[in-house]
Amino acid sequence: MDIDDKTRTELEAAAFRRLVEHFRAHPEVQNIDLMTLSGFCRNCLSKWYKAAAEERGLELDYDRAREIVYGMPYAEYKAKYQTEASEAQKAAYKEAHTRFGLD
Repeated sequence: MDIDDKTRTELEAAAFRRLVEHFRAHPEVQNIDLMTLSGFCRNCLSKWYKAAAEERGLELDYDRAREIVYGMPYAEYKAKYQTEASEAQKAAYKEAHTRFGLD
């Protein structure tokens, strides 16, 4: 099946919105765990969103991009949902950092 560019973009946008909704619905899933398992997290998605805006000549700061992804200001999200990483999580992240080539 051939998909035209407009439809492909609409499908990708819908998938992005679904991913963001899923992240918002599951704040119990910590970013460090996302990074360990997949090599990206909510903050990465925010950075990619910001970069996409800039590629199109739009000014979007990182804080606003994170608010779009998190559904609230990052400081508020962090206070409500972020927990201190355990030693096991930190060790797994360190291993994933090498595996995924994270910077």
